[in-house]
Amino acid sequence: MYYGTNPILMISAILPAIILMVQVYRADKLEKEPIRLLIALAFLGIISTIIAVVLEMAGQYLISGLDPNSLIYNIILYFIIVAFSEEWAKYIVLKLRTWKNAAFNCQFDGVVYSVFVGLGFALWENMQYVSMYGFETAIVRAVTAVPGHACFAVFMGVWYGMAKRYEYAGEKVKAKQARISCVVVPAILHGIYDFTATMGQGISLIFVIFVIAMFFWASKLVKEMSRNDKYIGFQGRDNY
Repeated sequence: MYYGTNPILMISAILPAIILMVQVYRADKLEKEPIRLLIALAFLGIISTIIAVVLEMAGQYLISGLDPNSLIYNIILYFIIVAFSEEWAKYIVLKLRTWKNAAFNCQFDGVVYSVFVGLGFALWENMQYVSMYGFETAIVRAVTAVPGHACFAVFMGVWYGMAKRYEYAGEKVKAKQARISCVVVPAILHGIYDFTATMGQGISLIFVIFVIAMFFWASKLVKEMSRNDKYIGFQGRDNY
């Protein structure tokens, strides 16, 4: 059944992402980020879904000769095609919009920016699922998929902020390694999430344990990064 644009359903699809955006915004204690920039990042997160879809379609075409019920097919699908396509798409729009932005002057900013992109992605994806499958799907995704994207974004943002700090300090090699980790770390977590969520009832307990552990870890990282935030080395907000 197609539920269309039922306003109650759309609110249920959008609200979880908005709540998490507000929470990470409030966690930014040292210096708040420009609202215009954050709104732009959320919209870029929506745009990144298009990039991800194109990459996923190309990837699925490349493995179309494999047995879709085989383990190797599902490992490639979830860990490489889906996870890397989505996380790379988010990273591309994140870096293009913020890397040289004067507002990016604190390490925790990387987490804030990444989470807004990730939740823009999750918000749009959630709207599609909820419009097709209804309110029960909205409830399930509100406590799994949307926070999941937020968690992937936290790990991306932690490495992204480190990359900016290394870049400013002139440590080019470490900055490059951190930028690679921006995609690799969340993609691995994303792959585990999708794989354990879709591979049958026998593995559902692993999914639940993984999700709880990841949520706890990401929440702890946000608190620690917020508490220990520091200026990267420059200030000023005239480039946004």
